[in-house]
Amino acid sequence: MKNFLDEDFLLKSETAKVLYHNYAAKMPIIDYHNHLDPKAIYEDEKFKNLQEAWLGGDHYKWRALRAIGVSEEEITGKAEAKVKFDRWAETVPYLIGNPLYAWTHLELRRYFGIEENLSPKTSDEIYDKVNNLLQKDEFSVRSLLKRMDITHLCTTDDPADSLKYHKKLKEEGFEIQVLPTFRPEKAMRIDLDSFMDYIAKLSEVSGIEINSYNALLAALCQRVDYFVKAGGLLSDHSLETSIFSEYDVDASNRIFKKKAEGLEISEEEATVFKGTLLVDLGKKYNECNWTMQLHIGALRNNSKRMYEKLGADHGFDSMDDFNYAPQISKLLSILDYDNNLPKTVIYSLNGSKDNFMLATLAGDFQQSPHRGKVQFGAAWWFMDHKMGMMDQMETLASVGVLPTFIGMLTDSRSFLSFPRHEYFRRLLCNFLGDLVENGEYPQDVEFLGKMVEDICYHNVKKYIGFN
Repeated sequence: MKNFLDEDFLLKSETAKVLYHNYAAKMPIIDYHNHLDPKAIYEDEKFKNLQEAWLGGDHYKWRALRAIGVSEEEITGKAEAKVKFDRWAETVPYLIGNPLYAWTHLELRRYFGIEENLSPKTSDEIYDKVNNLLQKDEFSVRSLLKRMDITHLCTTDDPADSLKYHKKLKEEGFEIQVLPTFRPEKAMRIDLDSFMDYIAKLSEVSGIEINSYNALLAALCQRVDYFVKAGGLLSDHSLETSIFSEYDVDASNRIFKKKAEGLEISEEEATVFKGTLLVDLGKKYNECNWTMQLHIGALRNNSKRMYEKLGADHGFDSMDDFNYAPQISKLLSILDYDNNLPKTVIYSLNGSKDNFMLATLAGDFQQSPHRGKVQFGAAWWFMDHKMGMMDQMETLASVGVLPTFIGMLTDSRSFLSFPRHEYFRRLLCNFLGDLVENGEYPQDVEFLGKMVEDICYHNVKKYIGFN
């Protein structure tokens, strides 16, 4: 029987152990999609305590706490920090089979050197020890990032954002590149009541009077150029319900005018508008040599009661099951037809349903000189656990070319989440090791080691174009 979280955690074969310890473990980290706060990085904040650092904005943990019966007051409410932490310590032993159990203890070990397992018995000791460490300069936000050997971080940012702190970090020459990602979701959701308020904000920031679809596109393209100057290399789109029906600029102008007049927008009209904007922005991304990310399949704010109480992004989202293969195919094909398709990463939140569909679709739009121009993206959100990661890798290997894969990301709001890269790397090495041990691939460790290093770091660095 193996010990929990020993040096060969998740590594079953000798080949897997060699690939991880000799190759994967030494690679730096590029986290090309997360929701970290650039202000906290610039100001090099220190967390008051472990509860704030660990539980302050982590809806993964909040969902587990609710499932075990903890009151909302002791999750997102006004209960004292130590009480909230104690509830987490009580919950953790029940998380057998959930990646949160491994992540929790990887984070305690990799950041703070704590090897005791978290439980009510160890809660006080761990909380006090980590709290003392967090007050030291060696455990500030920047120091926590440096401990994980991170070279590049890409945050997620609204087009109207000033990018003040990204620019300050760049001017300062901070050794980790903290780059913005362009996420124009609010400018695309013409079906929402908040759309015109957002348009007013974007108009003010861009200096362009946005009174039509064409003016909106001009304002967004201007903001893309602004992001370029701040170091931006990626966009990100969360695509939910209908994705695409047709490309129609004239119709989109009419739909915008209708919205500006206070009239209701149908789902069909919203899809035309959103799809047209996706195409036109895709052209701009391609012009800038950006990578476009498409995150597909979130069903958000499912509990109306809790949404009205707490707002969005509090752990009440899940995966959707709508069918969209013809829509995403048409979107990519329109861009590809005139060589306007940017480098594109497609992520599925419903991996068990959509993985093979998206992996084969990605293969339809590959183009020289890129290695994997259209990427079947990493296991994301509800899929970033052992089963989900393995399913994604096995699917890509089965119908695509795994060595072109650009690897893992955290998609996290937590500065303590980076051991998830280690978790992924161990699973990758175990998968390759199993193929070798089963006689399905030669034991060419040198070639396999280079493959591992590429997937962990080199592929994404070259693909996105990081310095």
